Amino acid sequence: MIYKIPKETMFNSDKGWLQSRFHFSFAEYRDFNNTNFGNLRVLNDDIIKPLSGFDMHPHRDMEIVTYIIDGELTHQDSMGHKESLKRGEVQYMSAGTGVYHAEHNMHDSKDLRLLQIWIIPPSKNLEPSYGSYRFTKEDRRNKLLNIVSDQKGDAKIKLYQDVSFFVSELDKDKTIEYKIKKDRAIYFVQIEGKSEINGEVLKIGDALKIVDESSLAIKALEDSHFLFIDLQKL
Repeated sequence: MIYKIPKETMFNSDKGWLQSRFHFSFAEYRDFNNTNFGNLRVLNDDIIKPLSGFDMHPHRDMEIVTYIIDGELTHQDSMGHKESLKRGEVQYMSAGTGVYHAEHNMHDSKDLRLLQIWIIPPSKNLEPSYGSYRFTKEDRRNKLLNIVSDQKGDAKIKLYQDVSFFVSELDKDKTIEYKIKKDRAIYFVQIEGKSEINGEVLKIGDALKIVDESSLAIKALEDSHFLFIDLQKL
């Protein structure tokens, strides 16, 4: 079963310095029928305006992955980490027993666009951790790049939860296939461009919930940039 979620049906928030498209109930968007997809709790497509961002604030008992689309993200946290990340680079944080962090766009004129993704961990009070990885365009061009896995997986970034994240930038008319294992589900996000996935056409910002399918057949209808999450079917 494939359920398409056009971006026009998603909740949009505009705070001036921050424009967000919420895939799930979050902050001022309250919808008890759309709180999560399995262990995927939050997926926000954020645009942070220049010289602004999220000041120091707490998190706990959540695994957070940030995928940079455009611009540069500057991170700082209570564990002593401070760095900046650009397009295609990824940061993650297992908040566990509690972490404070800040996220800013320090550029004086360019917007920062990113995907902020929250995964429910397998248990509470896990040991906090932070890390990042600087993937290149060639790492994901015309191939699937596994950017996140669980602790037993092969990705450079490992979470506690049983999830895998994949990204790709496919040139127009290129195709790629992904086999879906039994009792797994997929959440698919079209970041840029246009794709056809198992007959469904996605434009920038659209998403798919995919359950009880054996594979994904992905074709780039134009230069296409996407991310999907493979997770347990609950």
